[in-house]
Amino acid sequence: MNKPRIFIAMHYMEIGGAETALVGLLNALDPARVDVDLFLYDHRGEMMQFIPEWVNLLPQIPKYSVLERPIVELVKRGFWGIAAARMSAKLIGKLTNVPSFSMDVFTSLFTNKLLPTICPQKKYDLAISFLTPHTYVKNKVVAKKKIAWIHTDYTIYPIAKNVERPIWRSYNYIASISNDVTRTFLQVFPTLAPKIMEIENILSPAFVRKRAKLEDVSSELMCGGDKKLILLSIGRYSEQKNFENAADICKKLIEEMTKLLSIGRFSEAKNYDNVPDNCRKMGDNSVDVKWYIIGYGGDEALIRQKIKEAGMEEHVILLGKRSNPYPYIKACDIYVQPSRYEGKSVTVREAQMLCKPVVVTNYPTAPSQIRSGIDGVIVPMDNEGCAHGLAEVICDKSLQERIIAHLKTHDYGNESEVDKIYELIEK
Repeated sequence: MNKPRIFIAMHYMEIGGAETALVGLLNALDPARVDVDLFLYDHRGEMMQFIPEWVNLLPQIPKYSVLERPIVELVKRGFWGIAAARMSAKLIGKLTNVPSFSMDVFTSLFTNKLLPTICPQKKYDLAISFLTPHTYVKNKVVAKKKIAWIHTDYTIYPIAKNVERPIWRSYNYIASISNDVTRTFLQVFPTLAPKIMEIENILSPAFVRKRAKLEDVSSELMCGGDKKLILLSIGRYSEQKNFENAADICKKLIEEMTKLLSIGRFSEAKNYDNVPDNCRKMGDNSVDVKWYIIGYGGDEALIRQKIKEAGMEEHVILLGKRSNPYPYIKACDIYVQPSRYEGKSVTVREAQMLCKPVVVTNYPTAPSQIRSGIDGVIVPMDNEGCAHGLAEVICDKSLQERIIAHLKTHDYGNESEVDKIYELIEK
């Protein structure tokens, strides 16, 4: 008997939460039970290396590979039709007031007609569209059943319901990554409730811990350069005075400064533009930190501007892209997710797997991931409240110890979520 065939579509494998979740899903699937074809629009990204060898990576199709490239690049490379379609979508979307949150979906309706069918010779048992826009799997893949993933909170910004609803409705199932993501999605699309099923982002504690041991980054997260405290010693330069150990003592004092870490794309959703002000507010209350941020994206210039304006160059450090973020999580004191909104943060769960106290802002879906005071802490969204809440966690060592003790005794792995995929196929 032939094994069921699963098709999975994803944009690329750059470093990100959705990409990490996809790696978790692929590694949890059993090659003895299913065959998997993975279609990446563009074969790029550091996460490519974690695609299991048994997964069949389909050949790249040029027209799909340029969908997210700059329009100027499309023109230079001769993809005139796709360039024109995207410009038309942008113009019409502006004239018809399509919200920016829905523009990717709106644009996909224009580019869809120019794209070829993916693997027309195959009929899959299940096709998975892992990230929006879900237009292409809807129209370009032949499958008995199709499932589209929700990764975010749909109540944060206005969306074009008339544009998105028909696409969601065309799928047999809609996979939601948490209870709160389901709740917020159904506030916008209540009639789609029968299609919803919850499948958490699949993460492996063993994978996270193994990767965390590959590098020692403690020297990179050294703290220094601040002069909040001035020490003075007076005496003869002699063995008796022990001045030769002063440098080592200072080094140890500096290293004890609290090291915060955040990971994510430099985008509005992650709220990194407010990190410098939060750092300044904590410093004004004699709580000194180093706040390291791993990531990349379009808001980098804005974040650097905010760092400069707040005078926080020595306190907020952008580390850029890191192919293996886990040693940095292991080396930090507290992991912070200061987001404006999230679906369900992958890095929060990874930090918990590495037994790090986690602080998140009170975005709508935060309670689905954090039990405040037990396995993390939820702080207010506004800068004043966030800075105050962070300072309280930093100063409350017993709270940190209780959270760490809880994390050490609980398993945050969820590889069993993959069974829901098998159940879909068998229905």
